[in-house]
This record gives sequence, structure tokens and C-alpha cells, in this order.
Amino acid sequence: MTQQSYEQRRSELELYFDKTAAAAWEKLTSNAPVGKIRATVRAGRNEMRQTLLSWLPDDLSGCRLLDAGCGTGAFSVEAARRGAEVTAIDLSETLVNLAKERTTTDLGQGSIDFKVGDLLDPTLSGFDYVVAMDSLIHYELEDKVKTLASLASRTSQSIVFTFAPKTPALTMMHAVGQFFPRGNRSPAIVPSAEKTMMHRLSHDSEFNGWRVGRTHRVSSGFYTSQAMELLK
Repeated sequence: MTQQSYEQRRSELELYFDKTAAAAWEKLTSNAPVGKIRATVRAGRNEMRQTLLSWLPDDLSGCRLLDAGCGTGAFSVEAARRGAEVTAIDLSETLVNLAKERTTTDLGQGSIDFKVGDLLDPTLSGFDYVVAMDSLIHYELEDKVKTLASLASRTSQSIVFTFAPKTPALTMMHAVGQFFPRGNRSPAIVPSAEKTMMHRLSHDSEFNGWRVGRTHRVSSGFYTSQAMELLK
């Protein structure tokens, strides 16, 4: 893994979600009215969450699941309601605290252990399933692959994750974003070609015993993300 770039980007993300965009993300992930652009992002994220949930068993009773980059906890709650023992981790203490506030006691037989920290924490292990929804989109391809390899070494069933696909529209939006004042920019999204991602996951030795399963793209206005499944 390109450790310097990973750590630099991790620090940027922590600052962005903890300070710069905390209020915006709190509103985006609620039911509060938002503008047209953010409404498309909200709709896209909701569709993506349902897509990833549909790739997991309906009954997760007794299963351990890592929500890697849990944000405000919406996915964790749904997984727990299916019976999963969820470990939910995020770099942003602000978002994790918000997730705790929003989580009700109505989790059925499931549970959620919220943590602030890095999803690559080596103490996080022994999972049946891992979910990484939009938590890898800011990293270079090499870092994405190495992160997934690390998660795979600690997972027994499947990993479902998303990345930003390399499309003309995303390339244009990224270019336009560079004209905003630095203080108003979010950390850059790094698109990756779907075929390249599939090739790496299918041929790199770190993924021996794993295979690429389903893949699905969600496009909703200003939200475009590619879901992919890794199966043991």
C-alpha cells in the first residue's frame, strides 16, 4: 500500500467529515428538506444501500459484520435488524456520535458496536461479512485494492463495496470541482475503471480463494457509484 498517500488522504477525510462538512452530512443523511442536487445524492445513496443489503442474507443471526466507514449508521442499523452483530467504524468522531444518537434500541436480536478509527485496524477481525459503502472512493486504485486485500484476510463469506467508476461525467465533475475555493472542496473522488478493478481482484495473489460476484452501477444526478461483490 502507498502508505504516505493513504495516511494523507485519511487525515483529509477525517478533517472534512469531522469539521468542514459535518453539518451538511447530518442534514443529507436525515429526512430534512435539501436542495435538488443533494436530493439526487440522497436518493442515490439510499438506492445503493438497498442494493448492498440485497446482496447479504436476509437472516444474519449470529453473523459478525464490519461496516467499514459507517458514517451516520444507516447500514449498520439495517444489518443489525437482520440479526447481525455489527462492528461499525468510521474516521469521523462527529459522524459516529451522530450515528449513536440516531440508533434506536429496536434492533431485534442484532447489536451494533460503534467505534472511531481506521477500518484497517488490525484488531478488527473474524468477520463473516464486510460492507464498505462509499468509503474507498477517495483513495487511489492501489490503495483500494490493498485495503480490500486486508479486509479479505479477515473475512470468511463476502465483501460488498463501492467505488467511483471512471465515466466522462465524473471526470468532468471532478475537473469543475477544482475551480472551487480550497476551503469549499471536498476530498477528491478518485474514479477507477470497472474492468481494471475486476481484473485486479480476479488476478492478484492476495485474493486467491475469492471471486468477483455481482456488480451494479447506481446513477442519480450528482451521485454515481459502482457496487461490487467479492465472494469466498
